[in-house]
Parts: sequence; C-alpha cells; structure tokens
Amino acid sequence: MQNPLTNFTAVPDGASPAEAAATFPMGSRLRWLLSADVLAPIVVGVGVLVLWEVGVRLTNTPPYILPGPLLVLQTLVSEWGTLFPSLMITLQITLVAFVAAVVTGLAIAILFTQSKWIERSFFPYAVILQTTPIVAIAPLIILWVRQLVQGQQATFISLTICAWIVAFFPILSNTTLGLNSADHNLLNLFQLYKANRWQTLRYLRLPSALPYFLGGLRISGGLALIGAVVAEFVAGTGGTRSGIAYQILISSFNLQIPRMFAALLMTTGLGVAIFVALTLLSDLLLRDWHESAIKREN
Repeated sequence: MQNPLTNFTAVPDGASPAEAAATFPMGSRLRWLLSADVLAPIVVGVGVLVLWEVGVRLTNTPPYILPGPLLVLQTLVSEWGTLFPSLMITLQITLVAFVAAVVTGLAIAILFTQSKWIERSFFPYAVILQTTPIVAIAPLIILWVRQLVQGQQATFISLTICAWIVAFFPILSNTTLGLNSADHNLLNLFQLYKANRWQTLRYLRLPSALPYFLGGLRISGGLALIGAVVAEFVAGTGGTRSGIAYQILISSFNLQIPRMFAALLMTTGLGVAIFVALTLLSDLLLRDWHESAIKREN
C-alpha cells in the first residue's frame, strides 16, 4: 500500500492556482493550500490589517482622518446599495473602453506590420496620445462630446473615450512587437512556398504575437479602469454624477472617510478581479504550447 503522506505530485514552477489545484488529489490540494506560497501573503495581509486596527484604536485616531478596517467593512455593508450601482457604471465604462482598445489596437497593429512606412508615419502619434496626461485632456473631450451628443449618453461616451485613450497603447505596442517578432526563417519558408499576406498573418504572425498580445491585455485591463476612474473624477468636479469615482469625490468633500475607503476597496477589488480574469485567460490560451505557461518536465 502506498503511503498517502509521500505519494503526491509536485507543483510545477509558475503554475497558476487553478493548474496547481488540478494537479493534486484532494489531500495534496489541502497540503498546497497550507503551503508557504499560499499562507505567506495571507499572513502578511492579515497582519497589516490587525496592526492598522490596533494602531487606530490605541492612538484614538478620528475616523475622518483614518478609519479602521472594521469600520470600513461596516460602512461597505451599510452603503452597499449606493456604492455597488456606481461601481457597475464604472465597470461598464471600463469594459466598453477595453473592448474598443482591443479591437482598435489589434487592427492598427496588423496594419502597421503590413507596411513599415505606415508604422513609421503613425506610431509616433500613438506615443504622443499615450504620453498626454488624461487629466489635462479629459475636460476637452467631455466638452467636445457634449457638443455632438445630448443627454446622459454624452457623459458615458466621453468617459469611455478617456478610458480608451489610456488602455489603447499597451495593446498596440505589444501586438506590434509580437507581429514583428515572427521567426525570420519561418517567414522565409512561407515566402518560399508562396504564401500570401493573409496566410502569413494567420498561420505565422498572429500565433507568434499571441503571448505579446495577452501581455498587453493584462496591462490594458487595469489601465482601462484607471482611465475610467480618472475621467469620472474630472466629470464629477463638473457636477456630473457618474461612477464610483463620483462617490469617492463626494465622500471626501463631506469628510465621510470610511465611505471613501469603502469605495476605494471596491475599486481595488474590481481591478484585481480584472487582472486575475485576464491572467486566467492567458494561461488557458498558452498552457499547451508556449514556454511561459507550459508545465516543466522536471
């Protein structure tokens, strides 16, 4: 009879939690959950929260300066009915901007790889668009859109454009790099067999660019959320009620600091959820063939 304490499979280096869970039988999964890789960040996080709560209580810090974690959680529960709908508005803006960034970034990157002259002519303007502070141009975008579109749709469209500007460049840059990184020997082989541009793009360049594209997705997802929140701040200062950033702004004006921390916690949680979802997508698409995600034999 095999010893259940010694009969287990090692976790592959770099394996995601889902992959690690699938690798183990039930007893070994429990052992992995109790391993240092899982417990260390949990212990650090809990320790910081405990020190925060104890420090606030010992120093009698007023809630309008620094609320304790327990008060923040209580406020989150009591204000959930107000904060959650605002978070959903921000999520809608983030998702629409992210999808628009994916479509436009991928399309323009493909266009750039078809002609070096096009890439050299237009890529510098993409860099300029990326390096322009969104806080500086957001009021102009909101003003211009309101001249063209009336009603609440104007606010949604203008905020989506601001978030798209922030999220667009990582996808364009990473995908362009990936499309241009196809193996030159394979490119020569495709030319030898007289493959046309579409066949070369479909069977060689796009698969080669997939890891770069997915890396850009993970960066762009968080940036889309940041762009949406920043744009909502700008719109909120002008009196427009939209999204979780407006709730943060109003809470700070009214010195409702626990409520502001609760809204920040929800925003951070949304950002983490977006990153985790895109990381799982990347692992799913790359795990069977790419070196960055494939399991090591040893």
